[in-house]
Amino acid sequence: MSRDGIPATGDWLLATCTIYYSVIMKPLLAALLLLCAAIALAQQPPDVVSPDVQPDGKVTFRFFDSGAKEVLLLLEGEPKPLPMTRDASGLWSLTFGPLAPEIYGYSFIADGVYLMDPNNPDIKPNLISPQNTVHVPGTTPQLWEVADVPHGVVHHHFYKSKVVGDERDYFVYTPPGFDPKAKTKYPVLYLLHGYSDRADGWTAVGQANVILDNLLAQGKVKPMIVVMPLGYGTPEMIKLKWNAWQNPEAKQLNFDNFRKALLTEVMPQVENAYPISAKREDRAIAGLSMGGAESLLTGLNNVDKFSYVGAFSSGGLSSDDFSKDFPTLDAKQGAQLKTLWIACGTSDHLIDLNRQLKAWLKSKSIAFTDIETPGAHTWQVWRNNLINFAPLLFQSKQSAAAT
Repeated sequence: MSRDGIPATGDWLLATCTIYYSVIMKPLLAALLLLCAAIALAQQPPDVVSPDVQPDGKVTFRFFDSGAKEVLLLLEGEPKPLPMTRDASGLWSLTFGPLAPEIYGYSFIADGVYLMDPNNPDIKPNLISPQNTVHVPGTTPQLWEVADVPHGVVHHHFYKSKVVGDERDYFVYTPPGFDPKAKTKYPVLYLLHGYSDRADGWTAVGQANVILDNLLAQGKVKPMIVVMPLGYGTPEMIKLKWNAWQNPEAKQLNFDNFRKALLTEVMPQVENAYPISAKREDRAIAGLSMGGAESLLTGLNNVDKFSYVGAFSSGGLSSDDFSKDFPTLDAKQGAQLKTLWIACGTSDHLIDLNRQLKAWLKSKSIAFTDIETPGAHTWQVWRNNLINFAPLLFQSKQSAAAT
């Protein structure tokens, strides 16, 4: 302030700026902040519940993407993607069913991009195409559902494979009441996963340990040890992804090295670490898809080591000439098997291959149990396969139904 009461230039400028900010800019900035907050709030997804399982078995799937032009649902067991509907907020949804009691894998495709459900923590692990899962319960307990029964233990092992040249793992299920020092050794089932699965496919997705717990509690199976190894004989099978099956060299190396690794590395390790019987009468091998082919290739070419062979939706065999896959198999060798069990869903893309294999076995006078059930190339079929195959193993009276 000057001596004569007139504001100095600096004071006047400061006062003017203060008034300008208070009267004009402050309300304008507040309005802009409110507008930005409103816009941000409008772009936030609503509280999304997905999947939403209803009492009648219908399931509502929801996915928020306000910018997407098309969102599709991929649901295990459905042959084609299912279109979803968008509301005004950008929330896509689809109510489907009623679905039969089961565990289903699913995912979304938004404008051609494969996406998982960000609102569902339940994951179906896979080396190529992981998904979410939705559990549709039944009115009565299912054999693949956890029940109030004694439970076995799943053990995780790692080892360096000299055959394949990598570090790999396998899982071992021991039944409830397992005695590691048992004088009477346990029978063993080698249970093989399918292509793109991890070594834990049968436990993390297939519920094999839960199924066996429940079957044991019902007195339908004998106590057994189940060994679930990694099913790849070469890392190239996963690096090539689905193109691997069009690569004859990779496919053959995969089958050959897996069989060698199982027989010379995994089996000696587990038989040394667990009280497992080394008798062929106490050994079974079974698997799904790629694992079904590996079970056939291993079991039917080594009937001196296995008495039970199960193939669920097997794929990858030489359909043009099965004699290439089983060069020494004849009726005499086939008669040494207590059970040869070949199953496939009637909607499975591999049904023709499996029927061709069965026709070839008939031509060789080799007895087998022929199982065809409704269903596609899905875990719903394979869980049911295990439920029906496991009670046939290691029983005192056993017969293979020739067809």
